[in-house]
Amino acid sequence: MKKLIGFSVALLALACCAAWASDLNTVALTQVSDTGLMFGMAGMIVNKGSINDFFTGLKTIFNNALKAQTGDWSKTAMEVPSNTKTEDYKWLERFPKFRKWVGEKFIKSLKAGNYKVSNEDFETTIEVDRNDIEDDTSGHYSVQAKSAGDSAGELHDLILDDLKNNAFTSQCIDGQFFYDTDHEVNGQSVSNKLVAVLSSANRAAADASIGAARTMMGKFTDSEGMPLRLKANLLEVGPGLLATANILATADKLDDGSTNPYKGLFEVMENPGLISDTQWMLHNTRSAVMPFIIQMRKRPVFVNQTSMENDDVFNKRMLKFGAEARAAGVYGFWQLSIGSTGEG
Repeated sequence: MKKLIGFSVALLALACCAAWASDLNTVALTQVSDTGLMFGMAGMIVNKGSINDFFTGLKTIFNNALKAQTGDWSKTAMEVPSNTKTEDYKWLERFPKFRKWVGEKFIKSLKAGNYKVSNEDFETTIEVDRNDIEDDTSGHYSVQAKSAGDSAGELHDLILDDLKNNAFTSQCIDGQFFYDTDHEVNGQSVSNKLVAVLSSANRAAADASIGAARTMMGKFTDSEGMPLRLKANLLEVGPGLLATANILATADKLDDGSTNPYKGLFEVMENPGLISDTQWMLHNTRSAVMPFIIQMRKRPVFVNQTSMENDDVFNKRMLKFGAEARAAGVYGFWQLSIGSTGEG
C-alpha cells in the first residue's frame, strides 16, 4: 500500500513539473527584446523594434519607387536650387544676347525684383493600424508605400502640369499672363498666344496652327531689337491631339493628301496631365534656360510617425508614414514657348 501511494505522488510531481515547463516555454515564445521580432499565440509583438523594422521596409520600397520614376519634366523645364523661403527671379527680366560693341558697353541692369516665388509644401500621408502589424496582416502597406514613391517621383511633372494648365491666366516675369497677346518688348506689344485649332487637315489648316506658331517664335527679338534666332523643336499635346501632332511631325502627307512641309521639324510629347482637350504648346528647349522652372527647396523624403506615446497611437491605434517635399513652379522666358487654347 505504501508503495502504491509513493508511486502516485511521484506521478503527480512529474505532471506538475511538465505543466510548469510548458508555461515556461509559452513565456519564452512570447518574450521579445527591444530590437527583435518574435511570434507567440497573438501574432507579431508590437514594440519599438518591430515598428522600426516595419517602417524601414516601407522606406526602402518608397525610395526604390522614387528612383524608378523619371518623368518627362526635363524636356520642358530646368531645376534650380532654392535656399530660402522665397526666390527672386529678376534675372528673367532680360533675354541675354550678344551685340556689336560700339562705344561703351551697354549694361543690362536688372530691375528690383518683381517676380518672387515662394516654395510650397507637398505631402502624401498614409495611416497604419497598429493591429495590422500585431496581426501580421500589413502586407498591403507595401503597395501604398510604392504608390507614395511613384507619386513623389512625379512631383516635378505635377508641378509642371499646374503651370501649363494655368499658363493662359497666370502671370510671368513681365506681369502679363505667360501666354498672352501683349508682352511689351522695346515699346511694342508681342504675342506668344494663339487660339488656332491644331490641324493636319490640309496645308491651310496646318499653316494656321503649327506654321503660325513657328513663325511667331522665329520673329521674337530682344529689348534692343536683335533677333533671338529661336527655332521651335517640341510640340506638346494632350492625348486627344496626339494623332494630329504625330501626322504634322512625321507624316509625308497631310490628311487631304497634300505634302506636309512640317515633317521632321519638331518632336512630339504627349502630356496626359493637360486638362484641356484642345490646348497645345510649341516650345524651344535648346536654350540654356527652359520655358519652365522647377524651384526645389527640399526633395521628396520618406517620413513616419511611430512613437507609441503619440496621441493618435494611444487613442486611435494609428501610426503614419508618407512623404514630404518643398518646391514651386516658375514661368521662365515666355519667348521660349507658344501656347494655343485651340478654341478656334
